[in-house]
Amino acid sequence: MSAESRLYTFSQETKDHLRKFRLGTSRSNDPQAVIYFIDKTTKEIRQDEEKTVYKTLEEIGDDLPDHSPRFVLLSYPLTLPSGRLSVPYVMLFYMPTTCNNAQRMLYAGAKELMRNTSEVTKIIDIESAEDLEDTPSTLGAA
Repeated sequence: MSAESRLYTFSQETKDHLRKFRLGTSRSNDPQAVIYFIDKTTKEIRQDEEKTVYKTLEEIGDDLPDHSPRFVLLSYPLTLPSGRLSVPYVMLFYMPTTCNNAQRMLYAGAKELMRNTSEVTKIIDIESAEDLEDTPSTLGAA
């Protein structure tokens, strides 16, 4: 058992939701995203109480806090330069430059565990909500 898996936890409900989200979005025609955070007290990685599923990059940007990191799981259908449809499943690692060092360490320590548990294919580091605009080109959209 790695140090990360002893420090951070996922409830069974969260693990089930991660799996359901990954499988449910793989053939979607619309972007879908969920935001996760680390509970500072329990070190549990989870969604907020509303369990919102976002449909646009703008909606995600509106809900990202200014001074606190987040993990954003994103399924983003796009057309590749070859004309083929692709639905990459990625994690946006949101780390604003204004967050404190304790939060930076907390989230950086959980980054690989979140990647492995969510089974994303790629991690994209972003520092601001404005960075979301570059996501389609980062993913290789035509």
